[in-house]
Amino acid sequence: MSGRTAYLAEGPHVGIRFFTYEDGGEFTARVRESKALHQPWLFPPATPVAYASYAGRLIDDPSKAGFFVCEKDGGGIAGFVNINNIVEGAFLCGALGYGAFAHAAGRGLMSEGLDLVVRYAFGTLGLHRLEINVQPDNAASIALARRCGFRLEGLSPDFLFIDGAWRDHERWAITADMIRT
Repeated sequence: MSGRTAYLAEGPHVGIRFFTYEDGGEFTARVRESKALHQPWLFPPATPVAYASYAGRLIDDPSKAGFFVCEKDGGGIAGFVNINNIVEGAFLCGALGYGAFAHAAGRGLMSEGLDLVVRYAFGTLGLHRLEINVQPDNAASIALARRCGFRLEGLSPDFLFIDGAWRDHERWAITADMIRT
């Protein structure tokens, strides 16, 4: 761990912790190293100014929560999981977004990290439902959702504006009662 803050939850290989402003240097360096992995699916902030704005929304907005997935052996950031559009009341739902960094891709770290975030969301945050919206051709992201127990619920045409166009997305979801123990 980088020493900035304690893990909120830990698995055998990773721990999760909240975003901090101090992580900007490492995060943006990892984004630049991972451009080929992320695009055309994901465009995380690659500059310090863009990171500060992005992290600020995750830190300050109560309808969002940003988590780093960190390797326990050394503490480097392996990826990130964000819960956006958190709605309370009768809905108790949030929309997940996530990304692995190139050095950690294919090693199972994001599966472990996403599972930790899901359990944190259903436990500590008291949510009932989480959704993931994935472009149909993003096989790696769909495989991650499936590995973590999400179910396919349907297709949303022209759902998100990404890389200059409205993109169709598959809707995947998990509810608290679906969690494997």
